Amino acid sequence: MPTFETTARFDRDFRKLTPAEKERFKDTIRNKFVPDVASGQFRPGLRVKPVQGVRLPDGERPIMEMTWAPDGRATWQFGDGQHTGEPHVIWRRVGGHEIFDPGPA
Repeated sequence: MPTFETTARFDRDFRKLTPAEKERFKDTIRNKFVPDVASGQFRPGLRVKPVQGVRLPDGERPIMEMTWAPDGRATWQFGDGQHTGEPHVIWRRVGGHEIFDPGPA
């Protein structure tokens, strides 16, 4: 079972979601993302891909994006595993397309 952590920015974004959006996001994570991370193969409907235009220091894992609703996006990256052999996911942003605007950190 993958482990998870969230950034402060993700937490702020999540609080701004409507109750229906929060439930849809959680349902997508529980029923699609977690099984896909565990299997190592993402289903096409999640549209998982690296975020375009992000420069990272050498050796840092890419920041990924996924689709959880028609205008629902989340960014994340793999972190150091908390349990041997289990993936660890760091949730970075969640919301609509506006999460890709650079804005203040």
